[in-house]
Amino acid sequence: MGKAFVAIEDERFYKHNGIDIQGIIRAGVNGVAHGFHFTEGASTLTQQLIKNNVFPNFINESKYQRIERKIQEQYLAVQVEKKTDKDTILENYLNTINLGAGSYGVQAAARQYFDKDVWDLNLSECATLAGITQNPTKFNPIINPDSNRKRRKEVLQHMLDQNYITQDQYDEALAD
Repeated sequence: MGKAFVAIEDERFYKHNGIDIQGIIRAGVNGVAHGFHFTEGASTLTQQLIKNNVFPNFINESKYQRIERKIQEQYLAVQVEKKTDKDTILENYLNTINLGAGSYGVQAAARQYFDKDVWDLNLSECATLAGITQNPTKFNPIINPDSNRKRRKEVLQHMLDQNYITQDQYDEALAD
């Protein structure tokens, strides 16, 4: 489960100190290349954990407030990573992330979407949940199965590209 989220949300999770400079540069270059239309995120899993748990009103913020929050997130992410190991950060992220349909955390989502405990999910189901995070309504597997199926394939491709799974595991998960 953790590898699926890391692969799609923060591929350099185990290499950065809470902020991903390479991701920030990539998002900035792409935003400038598209006429200053910034659609890519560069937040790390640590920053997302902080945003979701420290800044619960981020949805209703102004542009200025968003910039201020992003700076605060980056500062706090570095501080958290100085004091907390990556596995604990990932566990906390997985236990609090919004996965749509009123599900917060992977256990709640596993019960909601598959009527299983999280430890009983297969690779395909883990990828399905990891795919939801970018947009919990758009990628909800119940109300938007086609969108989720495409996103699940993207998660699996990232996992394959980052050597978290083998080609056989990828093929088997896609066939599920």
